[in-house]
Amino acid sequence: MARPKQISASPAPGAGTVFALRAIGLVLAARWVFSMSQMGYLSSLRAMTSSPWACVNLVLIFLLIVLPGAKARTERPLHPLPQWLRQALRFIALIAFGFAMFSVGAFVWSSGWRRFTQALAETNGWLVVGPALYAIVMWICRPRALWRTNVAARRFAIGRYAISLDPVTRTAVVWAESRKLGQYDARELSVKWPAPAPDVSPSTTMLAPATEPAGPSIRASGEVRRGLFARRPKVELLWDSPAAAGHNRTTVFRAPLASEGDRNAARALDATLRQV
Repeated sequence: MARPKQISASPAPGAGTVFALRAIGLVLAARWVFSMSQMGYLSSLRAMTSSPWACVNLVLIFLLIVLPGAKARTERPLHPLPQWLRQALRFIALIAFGFAMFSVGAFVWSSGWRRFTQALAETNGWLVVGPALYAIVMWICRPRALWRTNVAARRFAIGRYAISLDPVTRTAVVWAESRKLGQYDARELSVKWPAPAPDVSPSTTMLAPATEPAGPSIRASGEVRRGLFARRPKVELLWDSPAAAGHNRTTVFRAPLASEGDRNAARALDATLRQV
């Protein structure tokens, strides 16, 4: 007797993101219903009609629970949500988080830490859990690339940009989050690295002769101070197509090298483009 073929039911990439957002929406909805039961449903509905804060929360809860257009797909493992929904959730959660932190701060300022501790115990920690859930929603919906870097599959991720190379057709597809920027000839793409910052050593100012004026030392210290708070270096992907009139030497995207993973992905992309 033939045995039935067993297929392992593995969730599609991105299903965990959808589950986490929907779980947060259900928690917020449950807390909302619990608060309405304590205040009375009729009085709560009357207060909700004249409260912009209640409308913001209702829209956020509705979007989190319904998640219109959300679908876990293998080709988009880090973007199961549509771009408009991701941006809307991030924006509304930012407003809710800011208002929640302002309300908690005003309560602590007016009543003191002792009363805040009592209220925290009475609400079972919701004064901290609520803003934390809003912050988690903002973190989940942060700008990200479509996938993580996989050099073997010729997929690269730098910041919120994703690049996919096809060695057969020698084409490259560039994405900004889940929005397609365009398809290019990989032989016409190149990586432009940031210019190295001038090295300013504090020892040169300490060993300078006393006969020189104090101007250069002040400028050197200013450069060191600016170097401490300098912006992150940015790498550029350039498209240089002699066949496209008016598009010669165009910047496809400019992304900051925020982490070591971004630097490694940029190096791997540069090496791969040189081999095409």
